[in-house]
Amino acid sequence: MPASRTSPRPPPKIDLALQGGGSHGAFSWGVLDRLLEDESLAFAGISGTSAGAINAAVMATGFARGGRAGAREALAAFWRDTSRSGSPFSPADPGAAGAFAWDRLPGYRWVSSYWRSLSPYEFNPLNLNPLKDLLQRHVDCVALRDGPMRLFVTATSVHSGQARVFTREDMSLDALLASACLPHLFQAVEIDGEPYWDGGYTGNPALYPLIYDTESLDLLLVKINPLERAGTPRRNAEIMDRLSEITFNASLIGEMRAIAFVSRLVREGRLDSGRYKDLRLHMIADDAGLAPLGAASKMDTTWPFLERLFALGHAAASKWLKAHRADIGVRATLDIEGEFLGRRAAREAATRPGAKRRRPELP
Repeated sequence: MPASRTSPRPPPKIDLALQGGGSHGAFSWGVLDRLLEDESLAFAGISGTSAGAINAAVMATGFARGGRAGAREALAAFWRDTSRSGSPFSPADPGAAGAFAWDRLPGYRWVSSYWRSLSPYEFNPLNLNPLKDLLQRHVDCVALRDGPMRLFVTATSVHSGQARVFTREDMSLDALLASACLPHLFQAVEIDGEPYWDGGYTGNPALYPLIYDTESLDLLLVKINPLERAGTPRRNAEIMDRLSEITFNASLIGEMRAIAFVSRLVREGRLDSGRYKDLRLHMIADDAGLAPLGAASKMDTTWPFLERLFALGHAAASKWLKAHRADIGVRATLDIEGEFLGRRAAREAATRPGAKRRRPELP
């Protein structure tokens, strides 16, 4: 009898969530390049904010045109072009296009303070945006709408302070520009008569679109913004940078808390598993490699610096694949409590004299 033939199982699909962070998005480029290189994984949806949204749009454009190889080529071409375009992430930063240690020079704080005292409506009245020209060369919104990847891009409404998530059905270059619009550097981007700022204030990145609008239970976060930093900022620029970092992480922490809470209730049988997802969360990050880089380095688009970030991301993805590829479709590999819920603080509070255990209640 002839040997029975079975169709090969399709690769498992995962969702990707890409953080923003200016030129540090080149770290995510390295991660994406390595994931695209591994044909044992497929992609269901991508949620991105700011540089994460741009990476997602460039990747989806390339994938629609030429599959995995096309996506890798598109990302490489975008970041190479970025290095030739001055500083598309900051048209006014005095050290934007130079070495990443500008913020450590004594004179930097004075020049930076001067620029921060002016609004983008004052120092850039013509609203010139070098990022727009860059996106026009590398993003095809028609390809995004018709391509196989589901794309979600977050921006913040100036009027309501709420997140707006743009899908591939209403995707535009303006949506990408809005997602990357830092209000002290760029004029608000108007879409349908409403102004928008950077999506990092309300979702960096937004996870809920992936939960509600894709079938995948595996969600991989590519994190480029450290949650913790040692020491107390003392210079004004350092204080502002740390405040910005905390603000841009707050929405992600909130969503992680909610996901952990719902997943626990589903596993305990207190919520209907048919209506609620028990997500398998994963994360690729390199805090040791990225945390030492100052905030000003997020404006550095010199090619050697971008290559360095790419190498860090590629190595981090390779390490994660080696350790956890077999866990996709099986179990979560992200310790949400340890990374996002302050396990140490919770344990310390629980062991204090007189501390009582409280049963978690539904919000």
